[in-house]
Amino acid sequence: MRLTPVLSANWGSDRPWTLDGYGDYAGARKALAMDPDAVIQTVKDSGLRGRGGAGFPTGNKWGFIPQGDGKPHYLVVNADESEPGTCKDIPIMLANPHVLIEGVVIASYAIRANHAFIYVRGEVLHVVRRLQAAVQEAYAAGILGGNVLGSGYALDVVVHAGAGAYICGEETALLDSLEGYRGQPRLRPPFPAVAGLYASPTVINNVESIASVPAILDKGVEWFRTFGTEKSPGFTLYSLSGHVTRPGQYEAPLGVTLRELLDVAGGVREGHQLKFWTPGGSSTPILTAEHLDVPLDYEAIGEAGSMLGTKALQIFDETTCVVRAVLRWTEFYAHESCGKCTPCREGTYWMVQILQRLEAGSGDAQDIDTLLDACDNILGRSFCALGDGATSPITSSVQYFKDEYVAHWEQGGCPFDPTAATLFATATQGAR
Repeated sequence: MRLTPVLSANWGSDRPWTLDGYGDYAGARKALAMDPDAVIQTVKDSGLRGRGGAGFPTGNKWGFIPQGDGKPHYLVVNADESEPGTCKDIPIMLANPHVLIEGVVIASYAIRANHAFIYVRGEVLHVVRRLQAAVQEAYAAGILGGNVLGSGYALDVVVHAGAGAYICGEETALLDSLEGYRGQPRLRPPFPAVAGLYASPTVINNVESIASVPAILDKGVEWFRTFGTEKSPGFTLYSLSGHVTRPGQYEAPLGVTLRELLDVAGGVREGHQLKFWTPGGSSTPILTAEHLDVPLDYEAIGEAGSMLGTKALQIFDETTCVVRAVLRWTEFYAHESCGKCTPCREGTYWMVQILQRLEAGSGDAQDIDTLLDACDNILGRSFCALGDGATSPITSSVQYFKDEYVAHWEQGGCPFDPTAATLFATATQGAR
């Protein structure tokens, strides 16, 4: 397997976050010499799919914006990266903010927008400052403002720091937050492409999606499609974390396998073996060692029963208690629920109570049934997809590790707790 550094190509160079360390915006210059519709068609032809989780074709999303409607159009970059395990957008913005700004120029020009917003998670203040400095550089160099790169096209970019809420990663909740309201998902239709920010047509894209555009315009569709698979073309950042020898960002073509990535990353930590992993963050169904050779693209991971999501590959070895890990994730979702809809607000709370009982060893078989029933009442019934995501680790962990749930109440505690395990072994030997 070969790595394909494109987004990360200049991360190791001298001050890559500066304009001097980045380049001359070649992709934007080519785009500005084209008709906006031709830019949209180029992105469609490339097959670029959204890198924020759903994998929706980026060019198609741009094409939904109505033209000649007399309304202002907006581009909003979703940089509110807060999915547990996801850590790709922040490195891009920190090490290479100008690739995002160049992508913003191209996307805004294509959809005929004169204002763009980058909504950043407020807790990452160092990233906010890095982006603001890069935007100021771009204005000073004539890349932003009333005459973008001498083309006559005008674009203003605002870096907006969010107040810190997982729900604001949901695109319509992000829009409400950007407008100054409490971040909660909107009822759809109307969709953002028709009535988004300030009730005007709006495109909302993830950081990595927008950052991938300049290379496509600069080097061409055919070049981009030499990476990845037919239905999932291109390169992407895979974030390896957890029990891996060398965690970090690995930029590779879509369609590589976890086994290949682990080979590059030094494998699971020494002396241990893979137990389970997430292909796209904690809101995607977990997979196990039997899925090591499943191609990491949208189709293959979907067929395996999970989702590629944000490509946040969290690696867990055999020392990890599945019940405890799922409980921690569910506590996060319960805490971050916006409270707008009953299934998510109430369901996540009760799932935490049940998982705490199970993890403590005081549960029973009925608790698992109740847990799955709660998941069934949330999935597809929540106001947004974040409620659905809260059920994924629970249902998938019961699918693959039900015996471990059972062991908790049979042993009166977590079998991975040394004290509980010793007491159980002693009691078992005595019974024999």
